[in-house]
Amino acid sequence: MPTYNEIMTTDLSTLTTAAERWDGMAGEFLKQETAYRRDVYGISMGQTWLGLSANAANKRFDVTLKEFQNAQVEAKAIAALLRDAHTQFVDLRGKLETARKEAVEAGMRVSDQGVVTFDTSQLGAGELNAYRHDPDYQQSVRKSVSSWQQRVDHLVQAVNDADDGVKIAFDAVVVDSDITDGTINGFNGKAQGDIEKYEAQNADDIAGRLAKGEKVSDADLAELRRAFRDNADDQAFSKTFLSGLGPEGAIKFTNELNDLAYDSDKSHKSVYLDLQGGLANTVAGATQVPGAVADMPPGSQKFKDWLASDDGAFYRQWTQGLEKAGTKNFGSNTNPLYGYQSFVSLMQHGDTEYDDQFLYQMGDDLIAAEKKHPGIFTEWGPGHDGIRADAIDGLLGVMSRNPDAATAFFDPSGNGAGPDHVGNDHLHYLAGSGDGTREWPKHVITGISVMEMDDPLHKAGLGAALEAATTGHPPLAAGQDPWPEIKHTDAQARVMHAVITELAPSAGTDGVAANMRQPLANALAAYTDDTHEILGGMDADYVRAATGEGTFRDGDTTHVAATQKDLVQFMRGLSEDPDAYATLHKAESRYIDVEMRGIPEGATDFERSAPLSKAGATLGAYSAIREDVINDERMAGYSEADWKSKIAYHIIGGVVTPLAIPTAGGSIVVGDALQRGVDTWAWQWGNSMKAEADVTANAGIADEYLNAHNQMVTMVDTWASDRTDIDTSTDKGKAQLQVLTDDILNGHDRGSSTAQKYLTDTTN
Repeated sequence: MPTYNEIMTTDLSTLTTAAERWDGMAGEFLKQETAYRRDVYGISMGQTWLGLSANAANKRFDVTLKEFQNAQVEAKAIAALLRDAHTQFVDLRGKLETARKEAVEAGMRVSDQGVVTFDTSQLGAGELNAYRHDPDYQQSVRKSVSSWQQRVDHLVQAVNDADDGVKIAFDAVVVDSDITDGTINGFNGKAQGDIEKYEAQNADDIAGRLAKGEKVSDADLAELRRAFRDNADDQAFSKTFLSGLGPEGAIKFTNELNDLAYDSDKSHKSVYLDLQGGLANTVAGATQVPGAVADMPPGSQKFKDWLASDDGAFYRQWTQGLEKAGTKNFGSNTNPLYGYQSFVSLMQHGDTEYDDQFLYQMGDDLIAAEKKHPGIFTEWGPGHDGIRADAIDGLLGVMSRNPDAATAFFDPSGNGAGPDHVGNDHLHYLAGSGDGTREWPKHVITGISVMEMDDPLHKAGLGAALEAATTGHPPLAAGQDPWPEIKHTDAQARVMHAVITELAPSAGTDGVAANMRQPLANALAAYTDDTHEILGGMDADYVRAATGEGTFRDGDTTHVAATQKDLVQFMRGLSEDPDAYATLHKAESRYIDVEMRGIPEGATDFERSAPLSKAGATLGAYSAIREDVINDERMAGYSEADWKSKIAYHIIGGVVTPLAIPTAGGSIVVGDALQRGVDTWAWQWGNSMKAEADVTANAGIADEYLNAHNQMVTMVDTWASDRTDIDTSTDKGKAQLQVLTDDILNGHDRGSSTAQKYLTDTTN
């Protein structure tokens, strides 16, 4: 294994020098072939030597001629492998050199052996004294040193992985791969100049044996893990490996890995799960759609044309094979295991993003399989450890990692505009109710009697995919809050409108599936600038669009619209979960603060009162929803005090923290860290809660601070205290403040009354 020092000091130019000599070797073999063909082989082909001896000689001469030809192929392949190795090593060493340079710039020292230490020689006297005596400083240094060491070690390992791959290729390139050409143990006439293809063939052999249930050595497993790790981004490896294994082989392979991990060999579980991750990433890499085709809407005609071409041959053959294997039962009759279930569970192990086109087609194929084979995704009896029966919901969870794919899959306008527009009913089928919608599979236990129960992960994937589809970013993690005014694409807004209208009719009576409440609250909260206007009820554009397209544009900004009734009932369905309600309420409070801060100095009474009246109306709707939830006898899983207390803890957390919203390209930080109106209100609330230790008391505090009057008085008072056009120390200023507060409270009464009407009318 090359060390850091060897990697940094080895003269890599010797590889290209050797490649040139092997090319020269191929030229010499060509000269020998030409001479042999002229001076020896040609004798038996002429008319001067006839009979049995000539025929016998001719066969032997054929073999020798083939050897000269094969020798040229092998020599050229070795030259190509040497150049391939040179390219890889130069690239990897360049990354290691960059890491070393950046580590030094960050205040580290990197030894000739690749050991990273903190360079105290760069510190001034004060910094050095702090380093010697401050434990926190020392801890931060240790973390930094460890981080840089890990980066260096990772890159050294990458070189070693590549080196092992080169060895595999050179061992294989000289093996005679055609035993029928008469040149037993001769030169390799089918030699290839691509290292990754040899690695893939070797990996195929190991995976194929494992898929058959054969015993595989620890060394072979280690090699397979290395091959996956070393070639995660290489399509030559991925396609060669998967072509050899085939969809059915891949399913058998992952089933065997799963059985070993959860049953037969639990002591090596991490090894088998890591192999599943490597296989999943290999599938993701091999099914990437190239170039301009990748930018086409999923399922478009241009994609179909590419699929039918030679360039799309691998993708076409793989997906066709997967379609056949997907509905095949690899389990027993009483505990079936269908190919799609295994394959989607495999996909969940990867950390490489799957292509939009592949995810869209997978979703279509799974839905088609379910319609053709009802009950295929039902879980029977004990099921299979590590494999979720509901492959559709599992795929949606995978899709949530690729927001663009999720948006395309759920966009009711289908696969784009123009001639490619075909429409789809994915959202209605998966999220709607009534005719033409999915009957979500149950977990069925048979015995003396038959019992049916919901999957504990029921619609978790759907919720995650819809959050991604409507926001354009992967689902938020626990502790992250949505920002209330993020720009959305037309497609994202169309999906959000469709989600509201699909779920609102049943939300008031049946609620929203528990696993969907928080992700959909995250999604809706990212549209708070729109829901604020809808609940405020003062913008005609929203009223017109609600019964029309459901979205409209204002300059370069796309807005979502819905009727007040649909929105209120949808929010009510989400609010069964106190954290979901709190997410919406927190986002609304932040947006109100933003709107109030946008009122210019010296604004007219109307310029002040209109925003405050809308703010009151929105909080009135929240008050009505809150009261409806806590007065509902169906409130599942929470006592009234529990529900209120959870809201309190959610809303006061993280108010003053700028928000990092994850995107496909990293993260963007949004929001104002100084939302004084929200901060003051939440700070007071937080101090009150610190004095209490029990849920009941905190529920009372929640009542006090969620009361719209108390919240708005606090926010308006804080807002006014920062302004020069309202002097609250004077009678005139106090009167102005009272008028503005009255505007808010009147708006609250209006919003609460309207929402209550919709909450008591959920059947129409």
